[in-house]
Amino acid sequence: MDTLSPEQRTERMRLVRGKDTGPERTVRRLVHRLGFRYRLHDRSLPGSPDLVFRSRRKVIFVHGCFWHRHPDPACKLARLPKSRLDFWLPKLTANRERDDRVLEALREQGWQSLVVWECESRHIEQLVNKVRAFLEA
Repeated sequence: MDTLSPEQRTERMRLVRGKDTGPERTVRRLVHRLGFRYRLHDRSLPGSPDLVFRSRRKVIFVHGCFWHRHPDPACKLARLPKSRLDFWLPKLTANRERDDRVLEALREQGWQSLVVWECESRHIEQLVNKVRAFLEA
């Protein structure tokens, strides 16, 4: 049973953003501070990656742990909802499968991809090392 009324649930879901999320802004600031320049949400590429480094043929996706089903069992943000599993499980599974197809399509086109998970954006020093290693390789 949902703890919110349908109107409250609608309002809460309306606040969920697809672009310019907090974790995405964190990664963009970090990448800029490292001296790398990028383009945002290039629609000509599969999945419209969050950050695109054309000259390097590299892209970064910043995924929300809940929406993209972070596979790390230690991630507390990737939990399933307690209600309406008949709705949420197929939806979230389809998101994960789409992500896999997008990464494969990019790989086939000669692009390298990095996925940064929402929970990783909270550990800045580790994130700096991960992003730097990806972009400088």
